Amino acid sequence: MSFSFHLEATCGAARAGRMITPHGEVRTPVFMPVGTVASVKGVPQDVLDELDVQILLNNTYHLYLRPGVETVRQLGGVQKFMAWNKPILTDSGGFQVFSLSELRKINEDGVQFRSHLDGSLHFFSPETSLAAEIGLGADIIMAFDECTEFPATRERARASMEMTTRWARRSQSYFESHRHEVPWFQEQQQRHSREQRQALFGIVQGGMYPELRRESAERTVELGFDGHAIGGLSVGEPREKTWEMVSETIPLLPADKPRYVMGVGTPEEIVEYVRLGVDMMDCVLPTRAARHGLLFTSEGKVNIKNARYARDEAPLDANCRCKVCARYSRAYLRHLYTSQELLAQTLNTIHNLSHYLDIMRRVRETIVSGEFASVRPVG
Repeated sequence: MSFSFHLEATCGAARAGRMITPHGEVRTPVFMPVGTVASVKGVPQDVLDELDVQILLNNTYHLYLRPGVETVRQLGGVQKFMAWNKPILTDSGGFQVFSLSELRKINEDGVQFRSHLDGSLHFFSPETSLAAEIGLGADIIMAFDECTEFPATRERARASMEMTTRWARRSQSYFESHRHEVPWFQEQQQRHSREQRQALFGIVQGGMYPELRRESAERTVELGFDGHAIGGLSVGEPREKTWEMVSETIPLLPADKPRYVMGVGTPEEIVEYVRLGVDMMDCVLPTRAARHGLLFTSEGKVNIKNARYARDEAPLDANCRCKVCARYSRAYLRHLYTSQELLAQTLNTIHNLSHYLDIMRRVRETIVSGEFASVRPVG
């Protein structure tokens, strides 16, 4: 079926809804684990199913470089390629290109950059980025944007925001002309009478200037995207600034379309972003922190490397229902980590993802029941 969004309940500004995509339904608010190269590091897809992951984020830049868009397209799209039959969102590659500050050149046409893998020269424009995303075949794809660095002057932030707006128009124009080229489109059309298509989200930029954020939001909304994201955050700014930019922007985004804040945040932060009216979030924090031995629990953070856990027979989190906490002790998890066993990364990641996903499930339940305003802060 085609993409749609349905609002089911509100509690203050917080919202509970459902996104319908060609690869299934997503209940919002939702946290999307990051599977950069079509893989959540260390965790196989059957375990992601067990965790009830609803939607994954893949990265266009990385998949474009390896194995290549055409390879994925010929294999039936990214879902078939990675044996994942649920929804996927791909970012445009704009943030990754932004991070290659020493390896890129930006002009009105797009961005020339060198691969971090082998130094080869490449070019992303709104059109080529969208072509890559369409070829990968994710359910939700993002317009190509310029991520504004921090700090940036007002003049620089305005110029970047204006560029993103022009690129958004070009992204949308290309999408409307080529959106039937997704790998699974022809197969789906043979089985369904209704149109099957990807959804395209626009991205709000503007740096750390509230008036630019408001202007970007208004101009992006006018273009009529299927959903809207707030980008250019978590680029080194203080958390208070991140919060301020989201607070300024969210009220200007349509209530009948999904609202996505890109690249945030800690367990406490994701609850507060929901409180502002955010529907979708992603962040590498739960998986990256897990690989460094930092685990999130209902009682706060646990650095499993600490010697204090060497003989601790207790589960990592007595309030957690994940299979790691049900089976393994803190002492064993510390032993795995200090022994540099690969299993440590897998178990730590499973727990951290479970913690984030459980938070979102509880948050959604309390929005539907009307009790979200009384939700206690997360540990």
